[in-house]
Amino acid sequence: MTAVEWRAVSKRYGPRVALASLSVAVVAGERVALWGPSGCGKTTALRLLAGFEAPDSGAVSIGERTVSEGDRILVAPEDRELGMVFQDLALWPHLSVRGNLEFGLKARRVPASERERRIREVLALVGLERELELRPDQLSGGQQQRVALARALVLEPRAVLMDEPLSSLDAELRAALRAEIRRLHSRLGFTLILVTHDREEAAELSSRVVVMGAGSARGEHS
Repeated sequence: MTAVEWRAVSKRYGPRVALASLSVAVVAGERVALWGPSGCGKTTALRLLAGFEAPDSGAVSIGERTVSEGDRILVAPEDRELGMVFQDLALWPHLSVRGNLEFGLKARRVPASERERRIREVLALVGLERELELRPDQLSGGQQQRVALARALVLEPRAVLMDEPLSSLDAELRAALRAEIRRLHSRLGFTLILVTHDREEAAELSSRVVVMGAGSARGEHS
């Protein structure tokens, strides 16, 4: 079953073409990397999927729903059942680990008892049970990355989107977290869509690499 799909999607920013008729389908449970140099359109593709922007033409689908078409957003970002790990992590600095994970669950009106169960389960998976009440500035870079991943997973999303998630970390920590993401995927089976310019990261974290260039998919390899 197709989890997400871009169908002939195009996007411009003034005279600059960010995407030119991009067509990519991702199967449920698949790990797909959008790989290519800066400016090739991979982050734009992710933003259109997340619903942060609308395409100029073409359509974006999640499951059986068309969520954007033409220049219209048909389904709001918060209703797309996606989890997002941003490049800068975007953790709320004034909230504890619990508060960061709870924010999206409250927005979705998940009952308190269910929120607590999900939070404790996902923090156990990423090894942060003891950091529940700490703020992001009290955590290491690797722990902050795990919180960002846990915040995405706690929503039990259709797909987890990751935009250059490990680019700010040193090589040793990047390797450890790549292994962690693979372990979590093996355990939970979520659909993963990763944006990266790092060839090694694309190869290690995905089962299929979509090679991006000049705003479109130039090829694929497993």
